[in-house]
Amino acid sequence: MSLKSFIRAKVMRLRSEISTEDLIALGLTVGENFSRQEKTLIDQSHCWLITIGDDVTLAPRAHILAHDASTKKALGYTRIGVVNIGNNVVIGANSVVSRDIPDNSVAIGNPAKVICTYDEFVSRKKKELENNPCFDESYTLRNPNISEDMKKEMKEKLEKSKIGYVV
Repeated sequence: MSLKSFIRAKVMRLRSEISTEDLIALGLTVGENFSRQEKTLIDQSHCWLITIGDDVTLAPRAHILAHDASTKKALGYTRIGVVNIGNNVVIGANSVVSRDIPDNSVAIGNPAKVICTYDEFVSRKKKELENNPCFDESYTLRNPNISEDMKKEMKEKLEKSKIGYVV
């Protein structure tokens, strides 16, 4: 384990989070190019029931559960199930996924429903990218020298276009 991974695992434990590596050791299955951003919750108590495919990113504060404790008090049992997140899948913000989402699809809503293919989604976003402001890494906090003028410029451009993109 690298020093960076070790420190990240310790920070996660302080936040009462468990690292992806620890979840994998407990049975979580993840594919290639998996990215889990901060404060993402993956069901530690039943992680071996969860499979996450290739090219999947979990955005901050996403929750992936393989159990539903709403039945525990009434029935004495917690409901459990297998969770499969396919390859090249996008789940919209504030969506609740209660069934498998197939590979190469985009789903939104509560309950989440497939609205288009992943390829259709990417095609639309490529057109959007071409017609809206784009910013390089210097416009992020990864640049310790980002200026107030740069922040103002970004905000003004986004107020006009409503959306934009950053590396």
